[in-house]
Amino acid sequence: MSKARKRGLGVRFKISRGIPVGAVVKCADNSGAKELTIIGVIGYKGRLRRLPSAAVGDMVVASVTKGTPTMRRQIVRAIIIRQRKPFRRPNGVWVAFEDNAAVVVSPEGDAKGSEIHGPVAKEAAERWPSVARIASIVI
Repeated sequence: MSKARKRGLGVRFKISRGIPVGAVVKCADNSGAKELTIIGVIGYKGRLRRLPSAAVGDMVVASVTKGTPTMRRQIVRAIIIRQRKPFRRPNGVWVAFEDNAAVVVSPEGDAKGSEIHGPVAKEAAERWPSVARIASIVI
């Protein structure tokens, strides 16, 4: 293991994956969706027969289960901004949120809504600048 990897330079720290495929998450923006069901995780490389799972800051593929008639039953990309499962930050602080929430984005990562309800995890805001731009609270 290289010295840079030991120190964590240029490497994303491991965040506990708390949202598996099939989980229902709240949509925290004003894009028209209210509830999303996770159907895939972008960039997940896993093991045979293990459900893919996502953590804060990951992009997922989701189906809109509740929302406006134009948004319902659409397949969209979303970014996880909050998760209930506690995860540890490099400074030793454990973070857990009240709910699981995501924000609908374009395939490039640009947010579709113009505002986000509730807090956004710092990890998601650092990784996705367009989400950080419309966030009201970053924790």
